[in-house]
Amino acid sequence: MTTWLTIGILFTFAAIAFVIYRWGNVKCVGVTPVRTFTFIAILFTSGLDVGLIMFPLTEFGGYADLSASPEYGFTNPLAIEFGFWAFLIWAFYFLTCFYFCVIEPRVKFFEIPVIKFINNLVIIGTCAFTAYLLLTNLPWYLPEMGDGESVVSSFYLIVFVIIAAAVYSSTSIRYVRILSLASTWLFLGLIVLMWAGAFMSKESGIGEFVNTFALIGDYFGNIHHFVLPMNDYHEFYLFWWFAWSIMIGQFTSRFVGGMKTYQVLIAMMVFPSLPIAVWFTVLYYYSANEIATTGFYNLAMVMVGITFVVNSLDSLIRLYTDNLNLTVERFGKTKYIIGNLALMSGLTLLFQLNFLEIQWVGALAIGLILGCFGYILATKYKKVAAIEHSPTENKIDFSKIELAN
Repeated sequence: MTTWLTIGILFTFAAIAFVIYRWGNVKCVGVTPVRTFTFIAILFTSGLDVGLIMFPLTEFGGYADLSASPEYGFTNPLAIEFGFWAFLIWAFYFLTCFYFCVIEPRVKFFEIPVIKFINNLVIIGTCAFTAYLLLTNLPWYLPEMGDGESVVSSFYLIVFVIIAAAVYSSTSIRYVRILSLASTWLFLGLIVLMWAGAFMSKESGIGEFVNTFALIGDYFGNIHHFVLPMNDYHEFYLFWWFAWSIMIGQFTSRFVGGMKTYQVLIAMMVFPSLPIAVWFTVLYYYSANEIATTGFYNLAMVMVGITFVVNSLDSLIRLYTDNLNLTVERFGKTKYIIGNLALMSGLTLLFQLNFLEIQWVGALAIGLILGCFGYILATKYKKVAAIEHSPTENKIDFSKIELAN
């Protein structure tokens, strides 16, 4: 599995370099373009899930324990966390976003029946894994509802309701903009809230924040350590990102609103990384100074995490139902909701039973990426080599999102 992951990573970065060299100034226009801020909000909230909110406080201690994990000794825990979640790995999303916006309409690799089937397996599996992550982290953040360790019946009910909300919101694409912007503002509000609780209560608050934030700079001085897996846990993260990459690229590509290719790359790597950096800095300060988050802060994090999950599941459910023609128009809203609710709930339980692993899903995604490259070389090389612009039928019309069903 490590060798397969390494091949996928090296190919991805080589492909990104080629795309920027060959099509760096091409204007990218999706089928439902939106303004840049809305695009970034959709990207950020669709491309991340509850793990961003809930993982760091449970992970900093592990990154600091060099006796158990000496491979983390080259930098500090905050830089490690940032490297697992931000900047370089967002380039995965750029490659697939550009491909689905500019190249796939000419190639139609993902319309081949067997490829469409595998792709939707990836989407459905990752969708269920997102709900599973929320389920398994709730005991830590809401210990008052259980023993702080076990997943109790109330947690299953919470996740079931969240899945139901996401399935309902996926019935209309008009909810995308509302959910994405709401998730973004709620996340920014959570950062301010917890920042005030940690830093603003001290006279040296701003200085403390700047000093802590500066620790992230060590990531850029050691960025080469984050390219290939440094251990099994990093490998898990990288497979997880690959599992997301194709479907997030496929979903976000429809909303690109005329940015040039190199600008899309910069936007995808920089803009999501900035709030992630601030958020992780705040959480690391809580962790390093042993400031308790129990009670109100944990509840606030859970609420924002739930919003992220609804947003992510909404995007993914809409994507696979469109791909498989399992739409509201075909089956009606009631059958659509019942069918997707049963599917997502069942698969979430399979992850809970350790029957499925996200590494398998990520490995399938790498296979699709490499298979697509081989297909282009074998059958579509001249057509792809001749590309000079986005599909002509895609026009910059920001009103389309309002008119969409």
